[in-house]
Amino acid sequence: MDSTDHANGPDDYRQRFRGDCENCFGLCCAALPFAASVDFAIDKAAGEPCRNLQEDFRCGIHTKLRSSGFRGCTVYDCFGAGQKVSQQTYGGVSWRERPETARAMFEVLPIVWQLHELMLYLTELLGRPAASKLHPQLGEKLAEIELLTRLEPDALLRLSVSVQRAEVNGLLLEGSELVRAEALQRRAARGEEPARGRQHPRGGKGGRKGRKPAIGRGADLVGADLRGEDLRGANLRGAYLIAANLGGADLREADLIGADFRDADLRGANLTGALFLTQVQVNAARGNASTLLPPGLERPSHWAG
Repeated sequence: MDSTDHANGPDDYRQRFRGDCENCFGLCCAALPFAASVDFAIDKAAGEPCRNLQEDFRCGIHTKLRSSGFRGCTVYDCFGAGQKVSQQTYGGVSWRERPETARAMFEVLPIVWQLHELMLYLTELLGRPAASKLHPQLGEKLAEIELLTRLEPDALLRLSVSVQRAEVNGLLLEGSELVRAEALQRRAARGEEPARGRQHPRGGKGGRKGRKPAIGRGADLVGADLRGEDLRGANLRGAYLIAANLGGADLREADLIGADFRDADLRGANLTGALFLTQVQVNAARGNASTLLPPGLERPSHWAG
């Protein structure tokens, strides 16, 4: 992906960071581990092909994953890393054709996955006018990481992704502040109050029962009742929103990077313009036809009508 691809529009850039199973060697089905739980019906070790992976690298139960106990598979997305590793890093030669490459190929996948995740966030900020003063730095970093994803397998395995993540995180934090500050300025100009939380029914970090939860970075909002809340421009980076009720909530321009949306109720919520929202987060939540999503994100097939 070229660092100018963000100019093609939000739909285009998100498509470039979406898994293309037709051009992948079933890497997520073989490389990644999972344990028997509500998300997976069986245990599987890293590097062990899933029992449902067919010889053509297709899933044998793709149309009935959730009903078969593999809900986690319907949530995951590789951000386009699978097809890059399969077709570019390994030149279209699969681990079944060359079994000696399997171990390294499986170890390379999560590295490229993390790099693609960083590229996705950088590209999003490049499309945000409020972060325009950062665009030169964002573009340079995006081009740098793109080159890293094209390294040979041995070089990728020696790469420190944590260093790249730390460098990118500084830009993302600054960009988030710019975007959210502009959103809050628009609200202030209209005489609107800043977002406030509602009572957290479970207490926890949000406060004892009867108090409003803290709305902020890393907030414990597990099971919180946030129906209809105005959370525009809120900082919800890394927030725990597991099973939270966000029905009808307004999350425009909220920073949602790393927020845990597992089983969160997003029916009727407005997420247009939300920062750093990914397809994985959307897939993990519950929503319906009235949930408003940013351009380029798909409404999961398991969502209610």
